[in-house]
Amino acid sequence: MSKNFIIGGIQQIGIGVSDLREAWNWYIEMFGIDCPVFREKAEARLMFPFTGGKIWARHAVLAYNLQSGGGFEIWQYTNRIPVYPDFQIEAGNTGIYACKIKTKNIDNAYSFFKKKGVELLGEPSENPAGEKTFFLRDPFGNIFQIVQAYDWLLRENKPTGGVYGTIMGVTDIENSKRVYSDILGYDKVIYDVTGIFPDFFSLPGGQKIFRRVLLRRSIPVTGPFSKLMGVSEVELISGGNGNERRIYENRYWGDPGFIHLCYDIRGMENLKLYCLEKGFPFMVDSQQSYNGSSFDMGEASGHFSYIQDPDGILIEFVETHKIPIIKRFRWYLKLHKRKPEKKLPDWIFRLMRFSKVKRFKDS
Repeated sequence: MSKNFIIGGIQQIGIGVSDLREAWNWYIEMFGIDCPVFREKAEARLMFPFTGGKIWARHAVLAYNLQSGGGFEIWQYTNRIPVYPDFQIEAGNTGIYACKIKTKNIDNAYSFFKKKGVELLGEPSENPAGEKTFFLRDPFGNIFQIVQAYDWLLRENKPTGGVYGTIMGVTDIENSKRVYSDILGYDKVIYDVTGIFPDFFSLPGGQKIFRRVLLRRSIPVTGPFSKLMGVSEVELISGGNGNERRIYENRYWGDPGFIHLCYDIRGMENLKLYCLEKGFPFMVDSQQSYNGSSFDMGEASGHFSYIQDPDGILIEFVETHKIPIIKRFRWYLKLHKRKPEKKLPDWIFRLMRFSKVKRFKDS
């Protein structure tokens, strides 16, 4: 079938935490994730297939760095004690291993994090494409890769933007491409190499032999939020050395760590048919569950769905129907009647600056 849908940029990466206040304040200070789009306390009623067959309450916030890049959906159970992994997560384990964060200048970003006392995993080095990069670990055990980027939206005095992509631990790279290349559109191979790599040396388990495939898109990103979310990349890694333990083994979606990767999309019903044709049916479909109605997320609303890649990694799709532009004036942007490929003008994102926060505040 023809691809009568648009998969835009990375809307957000989901990050399960045990203390939303502490985590969001750290992400505001270190990554500039200071512009919330929604914040809500509710039950995650539709996610029961991934939460032990039970419905649990949660507190979640979706926030952005308006310089550009995907956002963070920071997610905390409120009626269940979050479960951390009972083993040290290593490169090659199956799941979302690291989140890529974009920067204009690698050396300046490294100096910033060093001065802030962030746990840096080695010094800047080159990836197999000769691009400078470095890794860090947040106080909650999550690994981030800082990468050079050249597409930016607003100018703010921040060393980084938002989400630029992920490093995915998978068991079979060719099989995984059925999702990341065929569905998500990462069809351009930047490198496909096997060996031991200096830029991985400082990572837990990173001294082993890996196959690494870095994927980007050959077609420019489109859609209403594409200026904000920007371009992205996905790196698939596989050790084939018996190290494919699942990062979320014996744990639920929402427990601490990177819980999903989410894309902004237009044309959900056509995407649903395409995913089914490719062998990846929707595991969750909010519109089906709510009889065709939008799913209300506090200040925002939309239609969301999930598929699983061949290793069970969760990929979310969100077709946004409404978001707040200036919350204090109750000014909302409704997207139903806009052309799906049309990009929102810059002034919309400039107005969103009025919603920025310096610290977490209780509602």
